[in-house]
Amino acid sequence: MAGWLIAVVALAQTDIQVVSGVVRDAQTGRKLAAATVSFPDTHEATVTNADGRFTLKSQKHHSVIYISCLGYNSARITLGDSPSGELKIKLTPGAITLNEVIVSAMDAREIVLAAIDKIDNNYSHNNELMRCFYRETTQKGKRYIYVAEAVTDLYKAGYNRFTGIDRVAIEKGRRLVNVRRTDTLGAKIQGGPTLPVIFDLVKRNELLLDRNELGLYHLRMDIPAVLDGRPQVVVSFTPAMTTDHVLYHGKIYIDRQTLAFTRIEMELDMSDELRATECILLHKPAGVRFKPRELSINVAYRFDGTVSRIHYIHSDVRFHCEWRKRLFASPYHVEAEMVVTDLQSTDAQPISSRASFSSRESFFDKVHDFDDPYFWGDYNIIEPTESLEHAIDRLKKK
Repeated sequence: MAGWLIAVVALAQTDIQVVSGVVRDAQTGRKLAAATVSFPDTHEATVTNADGRFTLKSQKHHSVIYISCLGYNSARITLGDSPSGELKIKLTPGAITLNEVIVSAMDAREIVLAAIDKIDNNYSHNNELMRCFYRETTQKGKRYIYVAEAVTDLYKAGYNRFTGIDRVAIEKGRRLVNVRRTDTLGAKIQGGPTLPVIFDLVKRNELLLDRNELGLYHLRMDIPAVLDGRPQVVVSFTPAMTTDHVLYHGKIYIDRQTLAFTRIEMELDMSDELRATECILLHKPAGVRFKPRELSINVAYRFDGTVSRIHYIHSDVRFHCEWRKRLFASPYHVEAEMVVTDLQSTDAQPISSRASFSSRESFFDKVHDFDDPYFWGDYNIIEPTESLEHAIDRLKKK
């Protein structure tokens, strides 16, 4: 592995360890997004942004960080004593051996069904309280018109318990809005911070990982992969019939050793524009034409050596909007992502309904504009990309 540099600094007057850096492909130099960066033997973690950058903070001092990314060999980096810059980490692509490719001869449906049978063994039975970071953004063309962020608490009942009591509470949040006179439309996400409740596909298996539901999809073996140094069986799925709710195609990643679901990628079928619109659009002003272009959702789970639990969710929505009798349509991109940054309790009490964020609420309406360079303090967040960082600076000046 190539060399690296380390930065460890203190925030304010507290003794906070801060480790920052960028993660790249060792062969191509490509910056790697959504790589997990953590302190070993803890639940403190974050993910890299689209520029491959990360910052990870801790109240304790750690001498090692751990990096993992789908398709790459994981890495343990020993931290130096003298800060001299940011970490520059290069990951090598994970190799799939011949023995690991043999699983492609197995029946895809049998593998997924076997993994479903293993959910009770592979996922936490504890009632847990997790600390998370959430961000949602809206772009009109290439210009950011809205950014909102929050630190949240996520209550997860055990994976062998009822999903209905899983809840999210906002610990701290802010929004920044840049609306010009020429901007006649905006976009809000309903229930955004509740993504880890709505799209925990392992726990809410009726959305995909249900024996009856799987009968509505074609399943086939795909090219295997490596995640966190562990071989993954990859199963592709596509709708086998046209119905109101069988609308997605994508990939399911399953740990070959434990048969735990590690990652699920879903993309909405856009061939039927009316059905796609019904899935994406909640409300629009009269006189506006809405044309969907993309809806994708990625859900990742993290293995702690004993059990797995939800770790990261990312959603992308792209669409065009135009007012009737106007020549040009404006492209919009609405993005949301959430990462679990720590596990606070494994014997947690549920979040009360009064304190919880509702899946029917808009985060835009729950937080207010707030500008403070030390707003996040020692909270772990997903670092903004360079383009988003510049956009936030501009939004603050409005």
